[in-house]
Amino acid sequence: MKISEPGDSEYQGADEAEGMARLRAAVRDHWDSLSASERAVAQYLVGAPVEHLLFAGAQELGTASGTSNATVVRALQRLGYAGLPALKRELATGFTAAVAPEVRLRQRIAHVGRDLDAIWGDVLDEAQERIEQTRRLTGSDALRAAVAALADAGEIHAFGVAASEPAARHLALALGRIGRRSRFVGATGFALADDLLALRRGDAVVIFQPGRALHELTVLVERARAVGARVVLVTDELGEQFGDRVDAVLTAPHTPTGITSEALTALVVADVLLLSLTTLEEARAVDASHQLTALREQLLPPKGNGRRS
Repeated sequence: MKISEPGDSEYQGADEAEGMARLRAAVRDHWDSLSASERAVAQYLVGAPVEHLLFAGAQELGTASGTSNATVVRALQRLGYAGLPALKRELATGFTAAVAPEVRLRQRIAHVGRDLDAIWGDVLDEAQERIEQTRRLTGSDALRAAVAALADAGEIHAFGVAASEPAARHLALALGRIGRRSRFVGATGFALADDLLALRRGDAVVIFQPGRALHELTVLVERARAVGARVVLVTDELGEQFGDRVDAVLTAPHTPTGITSEALTALVVADVLLLSLTTLEEARAVDASHQLTALREQLLPPKGNGRRS
């Protein structure tokens, strides 16, 4: 089969060439094993502009290729991708490096237009794709290892900066509400030293960091190992780099387009950890919940004593 070159695109960097080259090679290698409808999907993928593939959902690609969303997913899996998010993440690596943020924003706007129904669908489609990818990429063994690392921790330190901060803050706050000692850690540079000093033997650290290997991560992991604390890493791209230095790696795919929040899948993973820990110590969680409710009631103004404006 002869593979055509991608359509005209503002994005034609070296990383784009690498990502599309892998896609075209996969189509060539698997062409004979593809069904007629899967071949239609494959031909469309290798001929479409990269930015269109990044912003399109499975349903849109199915319509464009004259097939269906199920066929798109099936074709990608036959080509060696875990799904559409996996293809998008590979293409997005070069896209975000080669294309300025304002250009990417214009492309997102151009893709969704002003059709509110389309915007609703695009956001929910990408959210669903990322959550399904999270389900597929984290196995039960990794989850069990993560929960075991946190179960008996004296204190759980939740680290997250920038886009990862909401997930770390959420985990730290919610852990306190089930009776677990916890703290949010969001400092960088010299300011992080105070938080590192507070890390003790028997504690645990949950690190939320999707892709960039910050120097702080290395220092934090080394400090945890030195004092005898355990580490759970929630990431998209750093599992291989840090996997042999942490107790568990949970995968939270980041957004390839910026259409959905970067923190979306990390928040989902945090909720999985929270519910898992809650079920391990139900009595403590229930007691903490009861105390929280009682304290909230004490903080309400007495009935009939509200101030008049």
